[in-house]
Amino acid sequence: MSASTLQSFFLWCAAINYGLLILWFVLIRLPHPWLYNLSGKPFRMSEEQFDALNLAGIIAYKIAIIMFALVPYIALRLSA
Repeated sequence: MSASTLQSFFLWCAAINYGLLILWFVLIRLPHPWLYNLSGKPFRMSEEQFDALNLAGIIAYKIAIIMFALVPYIALRLSA
């Protein structure tokens, strides 16, 4: 597999994952009451706990995107 193919792969991985991250953020911000009623109340968590859990998930997902997609892409760009 060539370096340019790997660069393209990691760039597309980062783009798709950032798209999912933006979708997650939009779903948490816009229909928040509906989403809380759908998934927060059945697990008996307060709105603050629901928001904190989602924020922690968004942060962890963003760090994972940086570590597993952007850093390899940058490393390949610098080495090629």
